[in-house]
Amino acid sequence: MSAISTSAPPGAPGSAPLLSPRRELWLLLTLAGIQFTHILDFMIMMPLGPQLTALFSISDAQFGLLVSAYTLSAGASGLMASTYIDRFGRKRLLLVLYGLFGLATLACGLAPTYGTLMGARILAGVFGGVLSALSQTIVADVVPYERRGRAMGIIMTAFSVSTVAGVPIGLIAAQYGGWNLPFFGIAAMVGVLAVLAARTMPTLTGHVHAASGRSVLGGIAQVLADANHRWAFLYSGLLMSAGFTVIPYITIYMQANAGVRADQIPLAYLCGGVATLFTARIFGRATDRHGKVVTFRWLALAGLPCILGITLTQGLPLWGVLLVSTLMFAFVSGRMIPGMAIITSAAQPSLRGTFMTLNASVQSAAMGVASFVGGVIISRDAQGLVQHYWVAALVGIAASLLSMVVVGRLRLHGASDTAR
Repeated sequence: MSAISTSAPPGAPGSAPLLSPRRELWLLLTLAGIQFTHILDFMIMMPLGPQLTALFSISDAQFGLLVSAYTLSAGASGLMASTYIDRFGRKRLLLVLYGLFGLATLACGLAPTYGTLMGARILAGVFGGVLSALSQTIVADVVPYERRGRAMGIIMTAFSVSTVAGVPIGLIAAQYGGWNLPFFGIAAMVGVLAVLAARTMPTLTGHVHAASGRSVLGGIAQVLADANHRWAFLYSGLLMSAGFTVIPYITIYMQANAGVRADQIPLAYLCGGVATLFTARIFGRATDRHGKVVTFRWLALAGLPCILGITLTQGLPLWGVLLVSTLMFAFVSGRMIPGMAIITSAAQPSLRGTFMTLNASVQSAAMGVASFVGGVIISRDAQGLVQHYWVAALVGIAASLLSMVVVGRLRLHGASDTAR
């Protein structure tokens, strides 16, 4: 196994400024809030389908394009951001992008036509798509390696909260205040969190000097030239593929095979989301206490029967289906806490911003490919039952097992041999 490199000395590009525990906590909570708002901005669209299709006289396919516009533009913006992200201070770039994201979300609420709403959604994706990678980069820049698992646990909790809260918040707000109220609410939260970010975030410009001598594409070339980065991208792709051969088809299988009613489906996501609110912090502490690679391997191993189990719930009572789905959500999402701590630590500190934005594109591509593979594998019989879903789970399990091997090839900057 390759030797573990140490973190940069103070003052080196990408070295972490020392923050007081109180300020570090406020920074992490602010970044978690930023994650929450931009994920909620995506989730909020789904329950608005009936209102928007009636209001703008559009088809279900046109509404689907409205939903996917955010993710497609977010993926494209991640590639574009990799050419410039390390040329600006982290704080300045985050505040500018987050402010523009807030304005784009406000424009969604004010859109008078389908075309203007589509344009606003595309802009929201362009500005919001970089926020996740940039937030994770800031965590890696600021939080020492030894506490990075706990920090990622706090940030990843935002994903769980937004996933659980997104649909009911959208339904309640739209019911009592109209379809545009959810967008106005998110824009207001963006304003408050932008002020908090301005107060809690250090400047973080140590990486800019190292990037100043590179051409626009030079940073990407440097990232790709590093063999450790290439292993990290492979690991990251496997990490996402392990779940997304199965996750997109859970609802279809539950209704068609497991007999779960449409009005009972939100229970699965609610139970899974609430569980991850607690397990995320537990797994975050375990990541720092027992080592990131060790914790990842244990969580990935625990997730294997859960990935397969969710595809074999036919015939179980509702409580049994909910138990299996909750365990699956807890462990499959739990792997991401040590997983993302590992990925951020695999990047050269001076190239971390470029690396993380490229990584976001790798993950988006891996999710898309895995979802497509899962869709090709499964089929329906004459009664409409889903067939071969368990085979898709086996493909995900194979990806997870391979990720447990590949992670051993990574050098983690800032780690000692015993801290991995």
